[in-house]
Amino acid sequence: MKNIMKFKGGYKAVISYDPEIEMFRGEFTGLNGSADFYAKDTEGLKKEGQVSLDVFLRMCMEDGVSPKKRCGNFALRLDHETYMEASTAAAASGMSLNKWIVNAIRKAI
Repeated sequence: MKNIMKFKGGYKAVISYDPEIEMFRGEFTGLNGSADFYAKDTEGLKKEGQVSLDVFLRMCMEDGVSPKKRCGNFALRLDHETYMEASTAAAASGMSLNKWIVNAIRKAI
């Protein structure tokens, strides 16, 4: 996948470029809070990302909370036509709409 940096423990960060400050920004995903970092190059991103992650994990341990989000619930709003087509496709596949959407997302990622 594009713009994703992996760290030990299976943690991942999405990398983007901020032209206003001429630096790359990394933002960890799937955390039970926010952890981001900045650097001018790849090596800096790796170093600063690990520092940011280590601080976040230490704070979670001190507070007795899980660092990772426990579930991934979200509301999905579809226009009527898309909803009807997805419902039909799910039924034709012998799946619930939820399971069909999960499979579609897994294929996309």
